[in-house]
Amino acid sequence: MIDPRISKLADILLDHSVRIQEREHLIIELRGEGEDLAKELVRKAYDRGAYPHVRIVKPAIQRELMMGTTAERAEVIKRWEEQIIRDCAAFIVIDGANNDSEMADVPVERRRIQQSVLKPLTDLLTNQRKWVLLNYPLPSKAQSANMSTEAFENFYFDVCTLDYKKMKAAFAPLKELMDQTDRVRIVGPGTDLTFSIAGIPNVVCAGEYNIPDGEIFTAPVRDSVNGTITFNTTTQYMNTRFDSVRLRFENGRIVEASANNTKRLNEILDLDEGARYIGEFALGVNPYILHPMNDILFDEKIAGSFHFTPGQAYQEADNGNRSIVHWDMVNIQRPEYGGGEIWFDDVLIRKDGLFVHEALLGLNPENLKS
Repeated sequence: MIDPRISKLADILLDHSVRIQEREHLIIELRGEGEDLAKELVRKAYDRGAYPHVRIVKPAIQRELMMGTTAERAEVIKRWEEQIIRDCAAFIVIDGANNDSEMADVPVERRRIQQSVLKPLTDLLTNQRKWVLLNYPLPSKAQSANMSTEAFENFYFDVCTLDYKKMKAAFAPLKELMDQTDRVRIVGPGTDLTFSIAGIPNVVCAGEYNIPDGEIFTAPVRDSVNGTITFNTTTQYMNTRFDSVRLRFENGRIVEASANNTKRLNEILDLDEGARYIGEFALGVNPYILHPMNDILFDEKIAGSFHFTPGQAYQEADNGNRSIVHWDMVNIQRPEYGGGEIWFDDVLIRKDGLFVHEALLGLNPENLKS
């Protein structure tokens, strides 16, 4: 018998996230574990008159393919994948990889080849198709969160099946305020950063593209970022973990970058020119996610957090920055993480992780949970 929580999650993914319609083709990509959710999605997609298709990806095999990839091989993949993307209306990706570091030893140049050739398809899928990405509740995820498997599963389903319609409504005043904002200042331990968001759209994320969800994102005007930011959560990119990342900006560009692995950090930031500019600024509000677990789909939604993203801007909030990199780095501003403040046009909006602006109190955890 199917776990009713999985059935509820499948309903949310199909009806709220990708809004599947009759006769639409849906790709369900299963990366590792999560077969029970994939099967439930197939059944429920058929119930809605849609056409489901399943693609199974084994991370260890994908690693072997990547170790020897070439531009010629990537061009063939591009030709095949483009037809699939054009034929399908919606994509659901279930990430059930047991080892988050499976690709850690794939050389940077191999990754660059694959990402560069396939980038137009990534942009096509991201910008012109309905899609959602979620991770599956594995024991390895529970271990990263320092939780028992049972406790993590309960946490996972609380986070993933909350009332996203209510969250979306609560975001409306913040979106309106950000639409009117020019200057942003962020201060906190090791951080004093200023930039403009004038003229850049602001996008509410309440279950449509990620599960779990709970953020609003925009992008800084590309050349407007100045100052220093120090991140207080572990961040992982290209299967390498980084701690204590510190970035210093001059006129939008990262001119100095350090971490526990400064060499590797700068190798990634030097993949192309756009990797040293910021493509996204976002505020996280999910009331059930309070602590980092080295899983960006969760960490970027932490209540009282923000993330600042070197690399590619999203089309919906485009500041013109282009890169094969899109690296969400998270800072938590609640008191137990050192506190901090966010100001819009010299008005204090959020202090120590809680919104203090009267119009935004509905986004604080006690209100989103109730």
